[in-house]
Amino acid sequence: MFSIELLQGDITQLEVDAIVNAANNSLLGGGGVDGAIHRAAGSGLLEECKTLNGCNTGEAKLTSGYNLLAKFVIHTVGPVWNGGTKNEEALLENCYRECLRIADELKLKTIAFPNISTGVYGFPKQRAAEIALGITNEYAKIATSLEQVIFVAFDAENYQIYSTLLE
Repeated sequence: MFSIELLQGDITQLEVDAIVNAANNSLLGGGGVDGAIHRAAGSGLLEECKTLNGCNTGEAKLTSGYNLLAKFVIHTVGPVWNGGTKNEEALLENCYRECLRIADELKLKTIAFPNISTGVYGFPKQRAAEIALGITNEYAKIATSLEQVIFVAFDAENYQIYSTLLE
C-alpha cells in the first residue's frame, strides 16, 4: 500500500525513516529548511556532512539523522531558478528520483520531503509541486519498499498548491 500525504508544519519534528533536506552544494547548512534540519539534528550532522565533499545539483547524499526523530537525512541540492533555461525542471525531477531511489535501496517505508527549490532558489511553486507529485506517482508504479511519502509544506501557499493537486 502506497500513500501520499500532505502536512503543513516543521519537517524536523516528523518521526519517519528519512527526511529530505533541501541543501546547498556544500551540505554544510544554510537558511530555510537546511538550517532548521542542521539545528535540530545537532553537530554530528555537520561533522558527517564535512566528510561528503558536497553534492552536485540534482543529486542526493545520505547521512544519519542524529538528534532528529528521523533515522536518516537525504540531502539533495535543487536547482536555482533561472527562468527555465538551465535545465532546472530536469534537475528538480532528478532530486526527487534520487531521494526515492536512496530510500528504496535502504528499504525505508516512510520519507518526508520539503518543497525543494521553492524558497530562496526561486523555483515556481506550482511547477515544483507538479514535478514532485509526478515523480512520486511515477515511482509508486514500480516495486518499492516505500509505503508513505509525506510532503511537508512550511508555508500556506505551498500547502494550498499541493492540496489542490492532490484532490
